[in-house]
Amino acid sequence: MSRRRCIAIPTTTGARCERRTRSRSALPPAPRRRSSERSSTVSTDRTPAEDANPAPRPAGQPSEELARLAEAVRAIERGDATSPQTDRPAPAERPEPPAVAQRPAPAAARPVALSGEPLEAARQVLSRGGAPETLAEPAVERLGERAGELLAEDPWLVLSLPGVRVDQADGFARTLLGAACCPDDERRGRAVVGWLLERAAEAGHTALEWSVLTAALQKQSVADAEGTLRKAVEDGQVMVFHDQQEGAAPDDEAPVTLLLGLDRYALAEESLADGLVRLLNTFEAAATPWEPSEDDAPSPSAAQLILAAAGSGLTAHTGGEAARAEPAALVAAARTAGLRAYAAAHTENGRRRLAELLGTEGEQAAVTVDGLLSGGEGPGRGADGTLELDLLAVLDAPQLDVERAATLVESVPDGARLVLSGDPGVLWSAGPGRAFADLLAAKVCPQVASRTPDPGPIGELASGIGVGELEPVEAPGKEVVIVPVRDAGEAVHRTVQLVADSVPRVIGVPAGQTQVITPGHGGAAGTRALNAALKERLNPGPGRYAGFDPGDRVVYVPAPGRALPGVVVSADTAGLRLDCDGVPVVVPREQVATAVRHGWAVTAHQAVGARWPAVVAVLPGDAAATLTRQWVYSAFSRAEHHLSVVQGIDQALPRVVAEVPAKDRTTRLRTVLREQAAEG
Repeated sequence: MSRRRCIAIPTTTGARCERRTRSRSALPPAPRRRSSERSSTVSTDRTPAEDANPAPRPAGQPSEELARLAEAVRAIERGDATSPQTDRPAPAERPEPPAVAQRPAPAAARPVALSGEPLEAARQVLSRGGAPETLAEPAVERLGERAGELLAEDPWLVLSLPGVRVDQADGFARTLLGAACCPDDERRGRAVVGWLLERAAEAGHTALEWSVLTAALQKQSVADAEGTLRKAVEDGQVMVFHDQQEGAAPDDEAPVTLLLGLDRYALAEESLADGLVRLLNTFEAAATPWEPSEDDAPSPSAAQLILAAAGSGLTAHTGGEAARAEPAALVAAARTAGLRAYAAAHTENGRRRLAELLGTEGEQAAVTVDGLLSGGEGPGRGADGTLELDLLAVLDAPQLDVERAATLVESVPDGARLVLSGDPGVLWSAGPGRAFADLLAAKVCPQVASRTPDPGPIGELASGIGVGELEPVEAPGKEVVIVPVRDAGEAVHRTVQLVADSVPRVIGVPAGQTQVITPGHGGAAGTRALNAALKERLNPGPGRYAGFDPGDRVVYVPAPGRALPGVVVSADTAGLRLDCDGVPVVVPREQVATAVRHGWAVTAHQAVGARWPAVVAVLPGDAAATLTRQWVYSAFSRAEHHLSVVQGIDQALPRVVAEVPAKDRTTRLRTVLREQAAEG
């Protein structure tokens, strides 16, 4: 446990850490995720990065953290690594979702209009340096209308574009600069610092230790790594904080750990902490009077949650699938008392299940987080820009990355009640941070832990996994079936057999309601291989619409961290037409290749927030080294009635469940929350 504070460092450019002095709503625009291709020249003809392992930060072991960070970078560059912790959906090159009347896209997601002249100038410079001209559009989006001029002046800026590695940026710079190109160029060091911190963010971190980042720079042949970092701080490129052991007196001479982070994520954590403390400090029970009765609650845990939320502006609630009934009961009780209460889920699948729990008012009170923030669902916003509500219960809270969480909390008005609810055992967000886990660890608000267990053999199995125990369960109705396999080829064969034949015939669940979950996209038993085999069996066709046919199950990724399951309906000049859980979506033709993939098989991160009648979890032998208890728990608990486990890791599975918990992420939110709560 540690206490992190901002360090004020004199700079030549006026850069400084401005904690709690910036507007909470003035978050910087989100740079696009980047991926890499293994080649000697800049290339983008690859699947974007999806599976980087977040590197834990064991105290006093920077070399171990560096090794994990290096592995995360390699996984991102491969694009097909199997990572149980961040098997995130493939980010789209253009994150703008199509306009859908039911759920309009947030304004921030809409693309910037690009004129022809800046694009042409960027194309010319990229072509001159040997880079693909397809980078011109992201270059103008990232660098502005002077992108061509800026790239000519500083070729290493190409490293900020999607799919570019350090060695590729070096080759681009050598071509443009000729003899003037040298490895100790200050511009190169600056670009590599930003690239490493963005790679760390893709692995889940919002900050890195100074020593880890220094070593990573040295591995990228930055000669004066220490000097490069100091210059980055002085120029305001990164923010620096210190980490002092908690409990030490302020004047202790104990060494401190320096943390470095990008302005974007530092501001998001500060903004989120500020917003959460604001809700605690501005809440007055008299402003929205509510005196609920314990007798009205359906369970003791629901009664405890209702009483806690009635008396606090911020409440944390934990529990499994069955515990979702408790925030639903809270919202129902609040609406009965006349409060404007809503409940938000991570996915449309989760929203539907929540609506069923809410009963007659479910369709009005249950929303998705995306729909709530965009204004397409829920109460809408008032004149001050905040949501017009008195109580908001957010389920699936572990799926909120730090930026999305900050945006959500900013939208909740002063005096309202916010309840963040979720299962602490599932995978953390696809984006950086661990907002819900940090809130629980900070202990700045009332916390209610559900005592309602998940029912049946699957619930019993998941509960045991959650505490590190993998024990056999009685499954008289074949609720849980273990299918051992010898290799990846057999795993694919048995998976197809289960989905297409065994589960429909024996369990009675059709193939369209059975979801396959596997650790990663690449490999002989990853989503790509499984989807190819499942399509051939379940919906064969020529793939006449950019590789897709009507009836194909797909996953549409309009932006990093957002995965919408759907089915292909048709295609026309407007693009690929999908049905995403009852919502019609049109994916523009130019986005299909990067934003849509087949979806009979998905990763655990794509599956979190949803449940299916039947799940086939595939654990190939080569996945043993990357699995965690968190991944196994997340995958297995997606099943409602039947779970088949196709596993080739033998005795490694009990060891993973017992000995390999969630991989840590380096974040600052917990400490910032405690500091702000103490000051408040």
